[in-house]
Amino acid sequence: MLPRHPLLPRSTPAASGISSRAVAALLDRLEAQSVECHSLMIVRHGHVVAEGWWAPYSAERPHLLYSVTKSFTSVAVGLAIADGLLALDDRVVDVLPEHVPADISEQGRRVTVHHLLSMTAGHRTDSLDAAWRLEPGDLVKGFLRVPFTEAEGSWHAYDNPTTFILARMVERVTGRSLPELLDDRLFGPMGVEHAEWDRVASGAVPGFTGLHLPTEAVAAFGQLLLRDGRWGDRQLVPREWVRLATSRHVGTTQIEGWSENPDSLCGYGYQFWMSRHGYRADGAFGQFCLVVPPHDLVVVATGAVTQGEAVLDPVWECLLPGLDEVASSRDDEVLAERLRRLSLAPVPGSAMPERSVKAELDASAEDSALPDGTTVVVDPVDGGWRLRLGSSLTVEVGHGSWRDSSPLGRPVVATGAWQGNTFVADLYVITTPHRVRLVVDAVAGKAVARWHIVPLTSPSLESHLRSPLMTRTDVA
Repeated sequence: MLPRHPLLPRSTPAASGISSRAVAALLDRLEAQSVECHSLMIVRHGHVVAEGWWAPYSAERPHLLYSVTKSFTSVAVGLAIADGLLALDDRVVDVLPEHVPADISEQGRRVTVHHLLSMTAGHRTDSLDAAWRLEPGDLVKGFLRVPFTEAEGSWHAYDNPTTFILARMVERVTGRSLPELLDDRLFGPMGVEHAEWDRVASGAVPGFTGLHLPTEAVAAFGQLLLRDGRWGDRQLVPREWVRLATSRHVGTTQIEGWSENPDSLCGYGYQFWMSRHGYRADGAFGQFCLVVPPHDLVVVATGAVTQGEAVLDPVWECLLPGLDEVASSRDDEVLAERLRRLSLAPVPGSAMPERSVKAELDASAEDSALPDGTTVVVDPVDGGWRLRLGSSLTVEVGHGSWRDSSPLGRPVVATGAWQGNTFVADLYVITTPHRVRLVVDAVAGKAVARWHIVPLTSPSLESHLRSPLMTRTDVA
């Protein structure tokens, strides 16, 4: 089903020179490797040729992009530079003087916009945790206090505070918040209506994470980049900036347990990763916007995976060989039907419509999403259940289907079932990659609630259901 206001025109794989069997092979690979995708969109020659959402995820909902956000911040920097308000050699200490620590090192004084964009300020590893520990209320100052162990410009470290500082520099020189600037200069002209942001306690957006967009908006962003910043008859982002930002500026190394794949060795641009084919905006747990200029191709995926190659390798190995092959309309129809039926599995089991249960949560289990001792009550309601978690969370749960509720302002979608004397429910924090599995032992009166993948910001389920989103309440 098309979104209410499509951003991109639609076509078929055959009409755009893509074999539907190649797309089907990509889906087969993801399924065979148990890769949890939430959405997939393929754009060729400016047209969406394949799109699908794994229920309960859907086209209209925004999805947390994690570090794909960084690439949007890069565009904001490019706009400020094009307006003559910022320059690549501008120093942090000059633009944000009130955030400069008294004991700043000489190297800290030399850090520029270029170093921040390319993540070559001189930290050996990500400085985020250390910077927040040093200065809980001022991440810019904390970043400048973390010792620099490498010469600036000589070493790439994936360093999240660099993007936070870029966002603050853009806001300082433009006099506008990052969301306001991007709404006015990018999202508004493109027709993107549902950009949502996580925020820190001051109300500022992190810049390095926290942007939520529908899948098509990310695909439209990729298409904008592919067309060198042009959208229709308007040049929204300077051509020179798009080419500069998406070019290799520094070599990269693999990070054990996080980026162990060939694409991680292709280099880094200005808040963009280079890839074996083209370049990409890349976010934790399988959020990707792949731009492949030689093939006039954009591929966007969202999901909940722990290794990026689980998505990248199937794209390169299954999809690319199917470009410019002879395709058939019958294959297109088969693929379209398959894409319409994509779904994650509801919890199997029975309804037992007369059974209620009350239990106490045991938070000693690893990756717990709720505090120890939380009261858990499960009551049957209208062919499903009403789930009460402590005094503040009430969640509707479907049987064999999903039910929506927004107990604290943010949506959660849930499915559940009885499996003997155990009630099991999956609670999808639907605008993120994350979900919680709740298991209630009716005989023992005990329950556990564990994240499938723990969010990077907080293990508290309640914090992810509050509106507005707040990722670091301790950073003022």
